[in-house]
Amino acid sequence: MALKDLNPVLHQQLRLAVVSLLLQVKEAEFGYLKEQTNSSSGNLSVQLQKLKEAKYIDIEKAFKNNYPQTVCKITKIGKDAFNEYVINLKDYLTPKK
Repeated sequence: MALKDLNPVLHQQLRLAVVSLLLQVKEAEFGYLKEQTNSSSGNLSVQLQKLKEAKYIDIEKAFKNNYPQTVCKITKIGKDAFNEYVINLKDYLTPKK
């Protein structure tokens, strides 16, 4: 039995961290994700856009107290992709007979 390829969208450290965080909290502001992942604003923005293009997250932009606010939420597609990624990764870690 051949090992399945790991999802290239999720197999990047920052994107995997963002999806993992969003699975725990359901939605999070940009600042929270930046703080939790210890990433730069520019890098985080690029990686969030890639997750959005893959339909793994939704991004809502609004204003809160006259300041821009970006809120990210995980989608069902994102949850399903993460679960499949974990299953496929476990296959790499499980000895084959």
